[in-house]
Amino acid sequence: MKEETWEIQSRIPFTTTMTTNIARDDADRRLTFQEALSIMPIPDRVVDGHTIKRYMSLRSAWFPGIDLPVGMDDEGVEKPMRFPSEGRAAYGGHVYSQAGLAASKAFEDMLAGGKAMAKKKEFGIHTMHGYFSEAGIVERPFIYEVACIAANPSFHNLFVTARQPTRPSTNPQGDHFPIDDAELPLGPVCFNSLVSFRPAGLSQLDAQEASVQARFSNLLRSRPPAEWDPAPLTDIDVLKAALGPTKEPGSFPIVDMKKVDLTTFNSGKPLHERRELLLYRLLAPLPASNTDAHILTHAFEADRNGLLMVGNHCGFGFEFGKAASLSYSFVVHVNPKDTIMQYKAGIGIGMDEWWIQEASFPRVEAGRAIIMSKIWSPTGVHVATEYQDGILRRAWRDEEREKL
Repeated sequence: MKEETWEIQSRIPFTTTMTTNIARDDADRRLTFQEALSIMPIPDRVVDGHTIKRYMSLRSAWFPGIDLPVGMDDEGVEKPMRFPSEGRAAYGGHVYSQAGLAASKAFEDMLAGGKAMAKKKEFGIHTMHGYFSEAGIVERPFIYEVACIAANPSFHNLFVTARQPTRPSTNPQGDHFPIDDAELPLGPVCFNSLVSFRPAGLSQLDAQEASVQARFSNLLRSRPPAEWDPAPLTDIDVLKAALGPTKEPGSFPIVDMKKVDLTTFNSGKPLHERRELLLYRLLAPLPASNTDAHILTHAFEADRNGLLMVGNHCGFGFEFGKAASLSYSFVVHVNPKDTIMQYKAGIGIGMDEWWIQEASFPRVEAGRAIIMSKIWSPTGVHVATEYQDGILRRAWRDEEREKL
């Protein structure tokens, strides 16, 4: 299951005395893409004559709940308001996007050793299909192994696995992982992904539905993007009610995120007709030449709070039990250059650097839920689609527990 497995007893009353629950040395600033997802190559492996490229993550993964306060119980002891696995469960979007980055670097090496004609093509990540099988631990690096499954001049498929050491990092701080960590014994595969690459192509037809900017024009024009509230630190109704309104963005890395208030729009609609709109922009510039980094930024952002929002719309928000992603697919519909995000220093008043994630919730059944998100460029182009499946349950009620 995905790294940020959440299980909370949402009937527990929360007190109003709060202190900040941030345990990382750099928690007072938000990491950029280059910092948060940094990896380094480690020695390759050769299996049956085939080279397996290997990489190690260098920074501790962000984890859901890092920014949530803690409450004081009646005896003055701090009690966490969040209950992710072991309290330090890695954000699934981290290993997902970092696995894509490892695939991208391995693919660069393949092109460097290939024919000149292949080098001239503008390749970019086309799809990523990932599966979560074990919880990731924040204080340990991820070790990625990348194998080429199939390669031809116009379609390359790479297979990525991620594992972590069975022992803590040799850096007692659990961050800025040293190269010695690559020699630690590894546990089971916690994540695996198929990543495909395609070159840019000419469009004989360009068809899409009306853009999100057109369909929600009145609402989106009602205020500048930067004036919407930050995306919730953790989008579970019971936690938002306990925390109250906040203008703090938290420490979520790589992008600044805002959430559009769609309360009126969603009122009275069935689940499949409801929507959530998240606005986001880069925290720092990314080179336009590295289109895969821009694609992975979109994938990293789209994973935040997804199943939690479904739980709120299902009525689980005040009886929340568990959410854990099982699989996550990301499909890019456009040429690589069309995924590039602009960056302008300042508060981001204009719409020209704000992208939009339009989330919908097609199906909930068998203890699982689906969230589908469309990624829209500032100019109204449907750039990519995310499709995520995971476990979603409310807390079991007393009469139900008797039947279990």
